[in-house]
Amino acid sequence: MHREFTQLRRILRAGYFASKIRQISMRFANQSIREGALLSAGILLCALSGQASAQWSGTVALTSDYVWRGSSQTREEPALQGGLRYTHGSGFYASVWGSNVKFAPDNGARSEFDLAAGWSGKVAEDWAVDLYLLRYQYPSAHTRLNWNELNASATWRDNYWLAVGHSDNAMASRSRGTYLQLGARVPISEQWRVEASVARYVLESRYADSYTHGAVGVVWAFKAPFEARLTLHGTDSAARRLFTGMAGSRAELALQASF
Repeated sequence: MHREFTQLRRILRAGYFASKIRQISMRFANQSIREGALLSAGILLCALSGQASAQWSGTVALTSDYVWRGSSQTREEPALQGGLRYTHGSGFYASVWGSNVKFAPDNGARSEFDLAAGWSGKVAEDWAVDLYLLRYQYPSAHTRLNWNELNASATWRDNYWLAVGHSDNAMASRSRGTYLQLGARVPISEQWRVEASVARYVLESRYADSYTHGAVGVVWAFKAPFEARLTLHGTDSAARRLFTGMAGSRAELALQASF
C-alpha cells in the first residue's frame, strides 16, 4: 500500500512539473512572440524611416529654345523637357533629364537624355557642394554623340556658385574640355529673382577654340509650383565659329513646374 501511494505521488508530482514546464514554455513562447513582434516593428520602422529620408523630385518645362552652354540644341525651335531625381537621406542621388533636340547638320538625334549620379550636401554653414558624373545620351543619333563628364560645384549661401565640368571626350570630340562657370541669383521679392552667369569652355585647340558665354535671366515664381523665366544669352566669336548659326545673342522664354 505504501508503495502504491508513493508511486501515485510521483505521478502527480510529474504531472505538476509537466504543467509548470508547459506554463513556462508558454510564457517564453509568448515573450518570444512579443520580442519578435517588437523586432519586426523596429525593422519596419527603420525601413520606413529610411524611405522617409529619401525623396523624389522632378521638373517639367516648355521652352522657346533649348540653349546649352551658349548654343541652341533645337535650331532655335521649342523644346519640351522633363527631369526626375531620387535623393537619399545620405545625400547620394541619381537623376535623369530629357529634351528633344535637333542639330545642324542633321545627325539623326531627336532626343537627349542626361543621366547623373552623385552626392550633394552641406559641408559648412554657408557652403554646399555637388559632385556627380553625367552621361549625355542621344539614342537615335547616326553618329557617336554619347559622352561622359565629371562635374563639381560649390555654392555659397544658396545664391552664388562656382561650377566645373571636365571630360576627355568633350561633346564626343575625343578631345579634352573643361567648363568653368561662375553664377549668382539675387532674390528681389518672394516671387521675383534675377540670375546671371559667365562661363568659359576651355577646349583643346585641335578640336576648336575655347569660347566664352554669359547669361542674364529674370524669374517670376507667379504661382507654386510654376515659374516663368526670360533668359538672354550671349557668346563670343569663337562660339559662333564652333556652332555655326546656333550661337551668339539669343533670348529664351520658358515655363517650368517643379514637384
